[in-house]
Amino acid sequence: MPAKTKDKTHYVITYRDPKDTKIVSLKAGRVTDSSLGLSFIAISDFVFSSSMLVVNPEEEDLKRRLIDVKTLHISIYTIISIEEVGPAHKGLHFKKDKSNLLVLPGTVQPPKGN
Repeated sequence: MPAKTKDKTHYVITYRDPKDTKIVSLKAGRVTDSSLGLSFIAISDFVFSSSMLVVNPEEEDLKRRLIDVKTLHISIYTIISIEEVGPAHKGLHFKKDKSNLLVLPGTVQPPKGN
């Protein structure tokens, strides 16, 4: 069942939904590397607002859609941003991260004398 706490650290994942190509923002307590492979992340422990004073129809639709979902696996190519929010955030780390980032110079100069 989705968590309903506001005080704990959580993530706001913004991604493009592959079904209808809309931009979706989802709050979750856990973001980890997925068992599906390196190009996926696993999102679980969904967080929804518990305030009934203001009803957000988009959040209600998302809540209904994810009611029986334990873990949502999303391709990293659909993700726009992941924000960690809350008073005690520690950073996002993946156990199976095999990326090696090599930064090349911005411009390559052609050899002189040609």
